[in-house]
Amino acid sequence: MKRLALLFSLALPSLAFSHAALEKKEVETGSYYKGVVGIGHGCEGSTTTKVTIEIPAGVQRAKPMPKPGWNVETVITPLDTPYTAYGKKITEDVSQIVWSGGELLDAHFDEFTFKAKIAAAPQTLYFPTKQECVSGEIYWSEIPTEGKTTHDYKSPAPALKVLKKTTSGHNH
Repeated sequence: MKRLALLFSLALPSLAFSHAALEKKEVETGSYYKGVVGIGHGCEGSTTTKVTIEIPAGVQRAKPMPKPGWNVETVITPLDTPYTAYGKKITEDVSQIVWSGGELLDAHFDEFTFKAKIAAAPQTLYFPTKQECVSGEIYWSEIPTEGKTTHDYKSPAPALKVLKKTTSGHNH
């Protein structure tokens, strides 16, 4: 029985990694953030060929990191509430980052990286992520309701907890 419990406890981290998830799960408001979304498998064995990350309100000036062998593009949309950055009024911003044209085999994992300023007040932000494969897709978009956590869902959206700023300084 102890051996079975040990095997089960060792399997838990790999089960958690099977979701699309952010590597760093907390950030202070007003900080610059390097978001790394890990993709741990394909779609029921099928190779991943496209990953789209939705950028929520309160995340500003998102910039993707190029990935060798993949095309990268950003989708820009008008903002409901413009903001000022470096003395300039910003009326539109990145709402999606899309990596396509590459191949991520089901037997491998990879990371899709972006940088952005987190201007949101303390809360949990969700980054719905669509993983498209040669055959099928997974839309990591479920957002927990009251009393539940991402572990209660089959396809939870990557989550980032925004904390109240406790330090001073200017970091990029």
